Amino acid sequence: MCPVAPQRLSPVLDVAQVHRLTLYSGCMGPQCRGLPLRVVAPPLLFLTALLAAGCTQWADASAPQTTVFPASDINRQILDLYALIFWMAVVVFVGVEGFLLYTIVRFRRRADNQMPTQTHGNTRLEVAWTILPSIVLLVIAIPTIPTIFAQDTVPPNATQRVRVVGHQWWWEFQYPDLGVVTANELHLPIGQTARFDLTSADVIHSFWVPRMGGKMDVVPTRTNLLWFTPEQTGEFLGQCVEFCGIQHANMRLRLIVDTPEGFEAWVQQQRATAAQPSGDAQRGAQLFQQGACVGCHTIRGTNAAGTVGPDLTHFGSRRTVAAGMLDSNPQNLNRWIQDPQGVKTGAKMPNLGLSDADAEALAAYLLSLR
Repeated sequence: MCPVAPQRLSPVLDVAQVHRLTLYSGCMGPQCRGLPLRVVAPPLLFLTALLAAGCTQWADASAPQTTVFPASDINRQILDLYALIFWMAVVVFVGVEGFLLYTIVRFRRRADNQMPTQTHGNTRLEVAWTILPSIVLLVIAIPTIPTIFAQDTVPPNATQRVRVVGHQWWWEFQYPDLGVVTANELHLPIGQTARFDLTSADVIHSFWVPRMGGKMDVVPTRTNLLWFTPEQTGEFLGQCVEFCGIQHANMRLRLIVDTPEGFEAWVQQQRATAAQPSGDAQRGAQLFQQGACVGCHTIRGTNAAGTVGPDLTHFGSRRTVAAGMLDSNPQNLNRWIQDPQGVKTGAKMPNLGLSDADAEALAAYLLSLR
């Protein structure tokens, strides 16, 4: 509030007096030389923090999950559409705010004892602000419709087919044409279009690799389709984006885009049966085969044929444990085996009551499966 010189008001205030008093009390009178720093500083600090929060200098797979660095053909189409919408929004913002500022200056009050001109209704303005938004929406709709249809139709040149099955709370990836099954880590070759048949084993999930394309729901008893062509090699983070239970936030996935040669080598490795254990891993193999593990997991080449949990045939070649929560190393795997509920509360894997020695032997065996 700014200091206002005392005024003597008549018992019955006229409109000009009320208006003048309102202006003075709002710091718009001649006594006001600027807004106090305590009023200006908080909005400026908030705006600075907001702008800084949207900045990143990385344009590779190590960056946080983002859609503004496209790594596939589908995501480039989406980004081009977003760019058009953004610039249309800039035009609308500048136009509306510019017209507002013009109105404030053009129709301002000219003297303290004078009311500004009162205008009620303007046919040309009303027609203009009805037609202009329609034109903006039409400009946005023209490229949006073909983009939607293009993404909804899997191209005939899709060379990689992957069946994605969502589980609480991990991802299963099946390559029916290659005879490969893996979990939580999806491998694709660069430059080859991949088609995904998405379904769920329990509740509704949603599949999303931000730098590759849009989200797609994963629904029980239904198969949804998604496709994209990776254009960069590297590791790309993804996750479930449909609330699916207590560990929804920890239902993560990794997409590893390889060269064609690297992908072919990975396929040959995954097709092989489990490696034969040696040394300390042999005891872990015995514990696995004789315990409850075989009821939930599959290891090809052994009697373990469970389908409740992930296929572990080549578990040692994976980079993470517990659907991306932990890096794959002996310490983290030992922790997961001994206390899965402590690591991931609500996970389907129960605490088995293993001793430290048994857990270490199991960890050594699983890490040997490459």
